[in-house]
Amino acid sequence: MAGQLLSTAPDYHSLPENYIRPEDQRPLLAEVVSDAHIPVIDLRAPDRSHVVSQIGHACRSYGFFQVVNHGVPVELMLRMLGVALEFFRLPPTEKAKLYSDDPAKKVRLSTSSNIRKETIRNWRDYLRLHCYPLEEYVPEWPCDPSSFKEVVSAYCKEVRQLGLRLLEAISLSLGLEEDCLVKALGEQGQHMAINYYPKCPQPQLTYGLPAHTDPNALTILLPDPDVAGLQVLKDGRWIAVDPLANAFVINIGDQLQALTNGKYKSVLHRAVVNPEKERISVASFLCPSNYAIISPPERLISEGSPAMYRSYTYEEYYKKFWSRNLDDEPCLEMFQS
Repeated sequence: MAGQLLSTAPDYHSLPENYIRPEDQRPLLAEVVSDAHIPVIDLRAPDRSHVVSQIGHACRSYGFFQVVNHGVPVELMLRMLGVALEFFRLPPTEKAKLYSDDPAKKVRLSTSSNIRKETIRNWRDYLRLHCYPLEEYVPEWPCDPSSFKEVVSAYCKEVRQLGLRLLEAISLSLGLEEDCLVKALGEQGQHMAINYYPKCPQPQLTYGLPAHTDPNALTILLPDPDVAGLQVLKDGRWIAVDPLANAFVINIGDQLQALTNGKYKSVLHRAVVNPEKERISVASFLCPSNYAIISPPERLISEGSPAMYRSYTYEEYYKKFWSRNLDDEPCLEMFQS
C-alpha cells in the first residue's frame, strides 16, 4: 500500500485519472483573490487589550489570522520545515514502515486524506503524529531522519504554549475569564500533520486538500515560506494566504465555533498545488480531551441567542468526522440543536 505515496513516485507528466475532479468541483484558480490580506497580529505589541481586540475581530470576521513575534524561535521553525522535507525524501523502504490508511493510528504516514472513504484522491502525502503527552508518543515516532524526534519534540512544546496563550486571548476577547476556554477543553490533546504537496502537472484539475473545516479547537500552521497554497473562503470568494516571513497562520476549528455558540467561525479552507514547486506545511492541532463536553458557557447563551449546537463529547465528534469524506458537508452541521 505504501506504493500509493506520491513522494515515492516518479514525476508525473499528466494527472492520474483518480485525482481529476469533476468540472464543477475544480478550484477555478483564476478567480482566487490574491491581493486580500488575512489579519496580521503582533503578539508582542505593548497594549495587550488591543491585541485581544484584534484577535476577536479576526475570529469574527475571518476565522483566520497570522501571528508574528509569537515567541517560537525562528531557528526552530526552520529546522522543523527542514526535517519534514528530509523525511519525505527518505527511501521508499523506510517510509513503507510507517504507512497506514487507518485513521485511528497514532503515528501514520498516508496519502490524500481518508482513502478508505474517498473516490477522488488529493495531491498530498502526510505524516500524522500524536504529540501530547510527548513521553507517551515520541518512542513511536520515526527514527529517521536522525534529528527528527529531537527537533519535532522541541517544536511541539513551543507550539503548545503558543496555542494555550492564544486560547487565553480568545477567551478574553469574548468577555470571558482568561482560562475559561482552556478549562472547557479539558486536558487537551495535540496532533500534527506534516503535509507534503509534490509539484503537480495539472493543478487546475485537483486539490492538495479540498474545502473543509478543522474538527479540533485551534490550528497553528507553519507554512512553507516560499510556496503559497492555503486559501480561505470569505464572502463567497477564495482568498490566497501568502506566506509571511516567520509567521504562523492560526485558524479557528469546529470546537471553538461550538464553544463560542457560533460567534467565532470555523471557516472553509483548502490547499491548492503548484506545477513547478513542491510544498511543505506543518499543521499543529490543539484538541479537546476526548471526554470534554462541548457546550458554550452560559454567558454566551441568551433568549435571543440560544444554543446553536447540542452538547456532545469530542470523542463522539471525532469519530463522526473520520467516518465521512473530507469534502462532505461540514461535520458541525450534524450537531445543530
